[in-house]
Amino acid sequence: MSRKGQHVVPNGDKWSVRRAGASRASGTFETQREAIDRGRSIAQNQGTELYIHGRDGRIRERNSYGGDPLPPKG
Repeated sequence: MSRKGQHVVPNGDKWSVRRAGASRASGTFETQREAIDRGRSIAQNQGTELYIHGRDGRIRERNSYGGDPLPPKG
């Protein structure tokens, strides 16, 4: 979790939201959907990115909520 932003990660049979580099979770939830909703809210408030990890720990989706260059590159 080296990238800035919020990460939705598996935590046993539950899901946690963690800030990049933090040792403690911002919250732990029963479902990934609940964790994504909370992580999205935090990322939008902070203007950062949301990284959604799968059960295997690999990033499967990424959403940006601020700091994007205008116009977009590419």
